[in-house]
Amino acid sequence: MPAEPQTRFHLSLNVADLPRSVAFFRILFGQEPAKLRPDYAKFEPGEPALVLSLEPQAPGSSGVLNHVGIRLPDPQSLVTVQRRLEAAGIRCQREEGVECCYAKQTKFWLRDPDGTLWEMYTFEGDLDHRGVGQAQDVVLVNTPTLSASVVWEHRMDQLLPECLPLADGSADEVRLRGTFNLPLSTEQQQTIMNEVERALKPGGRLFVHVLTSDQTVEAPALPGPAAVVRFVPREQEPLRLLVEAGFSAVRLLKFDAKPCFVRAGVEMRETQMEAWKPIAPPIEATQTVLYRGPFDQVELDGQTYRRGMRVTVPESVAERFQQPDWAAFFTVFPATVRRPEGAPACGAGCG
Repeated sequence: MPAEPQTRFHLSLNVADLPRSVAFFRILFGQEPAKLRPDYAKFEPGEPALVLSLEPQAPGSSGVLNHVGIRLPDPQSLVTVQRRLEAAGIRCQREEGVECCYAKQTKFWLRDPDGTLWEMYTFEGDLDHRGVGQAQDVVLVNTPTLSASVVWEHRMDQLLPECLPLADGSADEVRLRGTFNLPLSTEQQQTIMNEVERALKPGGRLFVHVLTSDQTVEAPALPGPAAVVRFVPREQEPLRLLVEAGFSAVRLLKFDAKPCFVRAGVEMRETQMEAWKPIAPPIEATQTVLYRGPFDQVELDGQTYRRGMRVTVPESVAERFQQPDWAAFFTVFPATVRRPEGAPACGAGCG
């Protein structure tokens, strides 16, 4: 047998007849299953480096594939992979110390763009019972579906469009990878931020990946793949652009103490950040009221009501004037809807 690999590809299949499938794979791999139970089987051939699990359930509309994945050597490797995926905008569903498949595991689930379920996990030891951690219906419901998300990405080796190819408020996420390592004018920076804000849904995520420095560096002439970097902004500049564009919960996902490059004493660091488009304030329901007298005017809660003049007030205030103590003095007109200040009219957008 070859040496045990630290990382193995994992494949889980739905099988209609578990004993028959076990017999087939016993011949295919030329070895006995690593684990065999009445409701589960697992093979771990060394070549190829594979963990094959067999689930005794007839293939349904989704076919024979139950899920795929990768078994990692230790929890730290799992954390590193999850951080890398989530920094790139791929959402994961994590399970800590879960008991499933006659083993104790820590794992996270995710889906690829076609909806295939992936399991990234570490093996923590065998169990004499199956465990309840891998309830397939629960996993399928809770794992985020990547294919349902609208994600647009720009890289520094691509032409930067003046207008993003997205409808207003249609994107779940926009990713700018190296965009600010291009020598952009102030106008170009403003245009791209306006376009990102326009295209994102309320609550949508902006991810920015950029090389920054403690001072501006033009034409840095960096080695290897970093040679495409044509401009390095000051550390505060990308953050300032996000804040001034109105994004909320702006934070640095990656900004290490150790720089990636040092040129003439100038330190340059890989910087990753995220921010969120604020959720628009709720559309405020209002009503118009008219004070009928007998006084020339009255003032209530800081609002002046002149006799015979219509005043627009929040719906809660109008409800107050419909109560018996006030109804003799005010006429309350049917409710209207007032659009929040600055909200675009219907159909407004980018061409």
